[in-house]
Amino acid sequence: MRNAPGLPERGWAGLGWWGEVSGASRRGPLPPDSLGCFSHRRSLAMNPIQRPEMYIIGAQPVCSQLPGLSPGQRKLCQLYQEHMVFIGEGARSAIKECQYQFRQRRWNCSTVDNTSVFGRVMKIGSRETAFTYAVSAAGVVNAISRACREGELSSCGCSRTARPKDLPRDWLWGGCGDNVEYGYRFAKEFVDAKEREKNYVRGSEEQARMLMNLQNNEAGRRAVYKLADVACKCHGVSGSCSLKTCWLQLADFRKVGDLLKEKYDSAAAMRISRKGKLELVNNRFNMPTQEDLVYVDPSPDYCLRNETTGSLGTQGRLCNKTSEGMDGCELMCCGRGYDQFKSVQVERCHCKFHWCCYVKCKKCTEIVDQYVCK
Repeated sequence: MRNAPGLPERGWAGLGWWGEVSGASRRGPLPPDSLGCFSHRRSLAMNPIQRPEMYIIGAQPVCSQLPGLSPGQRKLCQLYQEHMVFIGEGARSAIKECQYQFRQRRWNCSTVDNTSVFGRVMKIGSRETAFTYAVSAAGVVNAISRACREGELSSCGCSRTARPKDLPRDWLWGGCGDNVEYGYRFAKEFVDAKEREKNYVRGSEEQARMLMNLQNNEAGRRAVYKLADVACKCHGVSGSCSLKTCWLQLADFRKVGDLLKEKYDSAAAMRISRKGKLELVNNRFNMPTQEDLVYVDPSPDYCLRNETTGSLGTQGRLCNKTSEGMDGCELMCCGRGYDQFKSVQVERCHCKFHWCCYVKCKKCTEIVDQYVCK
C-alpha cells in the first residue's frame, strides 16, 4: 500500500505529453478540460442506456458536436483521442463498480436514459453524488495508468517509480509497472478542470458544490494511488525463486471500490463559509483529509419515485426476507411490504473433469421463492 501522492496541484512537470503531441513550444499546465468527450473503439450508435459511460459527468462521444465545451476542452478531446478511449473504459468500470457497491441499497446506482447517467439525483450534493465523482475519477486514473503500461498511449510508458527502500537488495526492480504517476496527473488535470473553470460568488451554494466535487475527485484518485503496490515474479531453476523481478502494480478495482464505499459510509457533512471554504457542519468531528469524501446536501428519500429529486424508488426491487440489513425486505421496501413469487433457476451442477481436457456439467433446475417490494 502506498502513501498518498505528494504530487503538484497543477501542471505537468516531467510528463511532457502536451508539448510532444501538440507541437507547442511553451511548456506549462494543460488547457482547461473536463470529464467530457468519452469515446470508445466500438460503435457509437448505441443509446445512452446501452453505453452510459459515454455520458458520465457531462461526457459526450463526438467532441466537435458539443456546444458546451470550452475551446481548451474541444482541443484536448480532438487531439488526444487515444486517451479518450481509455477514459471511456475507466468510466464504464466506474459505473459497474458503483452498481456493485450499492446493489443492496435503496439507491442502487441505476443508470437512466439521459445525459447525466444517474439522472437528476446527481444535481444534489449528497453522499451518493460524492461516491460517483470519486469512483469516476478513480476509474480514469486506473484506465490511463494501465494503458501506459500496455503501450497504448504514445505519451507515456512503464512506471518510473523509484525502487522501494525496503525491497531486498538481491531482488530486481525493473518490470513494466502501471504508470500510476502519469494516470494521477492526467486525471487531475482532465477531471478537475471542469470545476476549476467555474467562477462562483464566494460563499455561494454553487461554490460549495464545486469544492465538494474537487474534494471527492481527489479522494478517488488517491484511493487508486494508495492501493497500488509492489508485485513480484519468481525466476530460477525448477521454480526455486532464487531471483525476483518486481514492479509497481495497480490494485484490483474492486479494492478501490471497497475503500471508497468505506469513505462513503464515513463521509463528512460540510457547508460553505463566508470565506469561500468548506467547513464541518458538526465541529465535534475531525476535518476530512484529502482521502475522505464530503457532501453538502442531505440525501433525498430513495423510498418513493420522485421526478423532482430523480429518485427511482424501490417498488419492484428484489429483497431478502431473512436479512436485517439494507437488502432486507423491511428496510428495502421502506415498510410498504412485499410480494412473494416463485421463479425457476437453472444452474450448472454435477460437473466432472474429463481427460483431456474439458469439464462437462449437467443443468439442474430449482424452484425458489423471491420477494419484491410493493
